[in-house]
Amino acid sequence: MIAVEEILQAPNLRELIDGLEKAWAEEQQRRHEFWATVDETIKAEFILGEIIYHSPIYGRHWMVSSNLLTHLLPYVKQHQLGKIAVEKVMIRLTRNDYEPDICFWRKERTHDFGQKQSAFPAPDFIIEILSDSTKDRDYGIKMTDYALHGVEEYWIVDPDNHTVEQYLLNNSTYLLAQKLKEGVLTSEVITGFRLNVNEIFE
Repeated sequence: MIAVEEILQAPNLRELIDGLEKAWAEEQQRRHEFWATVDETIKAEFILGEIIYHSPIYGRHWMVSSNLLTHLLPYVKQHQLGKIAVEKVMIRLTRNDYEPDICFWRKERTHDFGQKQSAFPAPDFIIEILSDSTKDRDYGIKMTDYALHGVEEYWIVDPDNHTVEQYLLNNSTYLLAQKLKEGVLTSEVITGFRLNVNEIFE
């Protein structure tokens, strides 16, 4: 908000607004082109006006992802809590478009999801699995954007250090609830879901 206050106090406010509107229009045109060309075969995201293409994941990444899903999917299905999405599901936020590693929507929010739908609203819960190429975004723009769009719980999983950080939403920002290398992690959003951290990294 400091930057906004500085802009409002600037004597050339109109010029600054015109410049911002022009930049926004150009960025939205690039975003339109992104949506016109992206397809199911390529993992890509639109972040701050740029198209980010992702290379194939390493074994450590998909092993962690598989371990998480082995526990998450049957639990959510058995208790009819909602829907889990993996890797190639695009969430469309105000400015940016992301493909989180794993995300969850509560049941009451999924009634209108269609079989040919290609863009989805902000989930209730997101897991990102760190890699060298994504770490800055996972802790940076994604963390900020997810919080601003009401994602209530955010886990950052580190395959190298075998840790999980659990962040919980508080007034449009995340607070670190805990960082675990062992022990049991309990979700605040997926009711009753508990997972031994060691099982994530088997």
